[in-house]
Amino acid sequence: MPSVSPPQIRHVVADGVATVVIDHPAKRNAMTDAMWASLPPLLERLAADPGVRVLVLTGAGDTFCAGADISTLREGAAQGLAVAAEDALAAFPKPTLAVVRGYCVGGGCQLAAACDLRFAAQGARFGVTPAKLGIVYPASSTRRLAALVGPATAKYLLFGGELIGSERALRTGLVDEVLPEAELGERVAEFTRTLAARSQLTQAAAKEFVDGRTDREAHWAEQARAGAETAEGVAAFLERRAPRFAWTVGG
Repeated sequence: MPSVSPPQIRHVVADGVATVVIDHPAKRNAMTDAMWASLPPLLERLAADPGVRVLVLTGAGDTFCAGADISTLREGAAQGLAVAAEDALAAFPKPTLAVVRGYCVGGGCQLAAACDLRFAAQGARFGVTPAKLGIVYPASSTRRLAALVGPATAKYLLFGGELIGSERALRTGLVDEVLPEAELGERVAEFTRTLAARSQLTQAAAKEFVDGRTDREAHWAEQARAGAETAEGVAAFLERRAPRFAWTVGG
């Protein structure tokens, strides 16, 4: 019999894109305590890697993530680990994109919502299901969900715990693009190439501003003055060539 790899979070970096894979296909990529705990230190390493310009989060096989592995759920522990992982993903200083196939439920939806953007295959299913287990959904996760889809849709998802399809997720703002499965991989590759070619300075500042960090405007203005991103962008435009942006997060 072929060996079965243990539940894990694995990753690969290529062409400026770090692809992080939730890998527990025997349970629809449900997250164990160890998987939750491994995510923040991995994200910290990838954030510090100047070769990483974009992060893609996805699931192994045909499912994104079915939530927490209930068989490993311990009172209070798993939820705290999930919140820490979600917060680390939301704080990642470079663009993040969740690529969703199949089920994106519970803790999986928490992780997807913590990304900057979400692309889904047609037929993907989304749900926020703590009401099925009598769990109080964390305040930070609730606020993030409401900011993404609005208060009414957040309540709809949380109160009922029902799953919605990809087209409704698109209408509510839970996802940004929905594509046929056959086109999803190519679109993700195209879009991440675009993101990797853009100015990290612009992206990092915009991410903080959108997330409410307007107190950092002076910091980013100083970063722009001290660097050469604008000069390079203007020169590239005038010379009709692709810009070669050099500023990196943490650089």
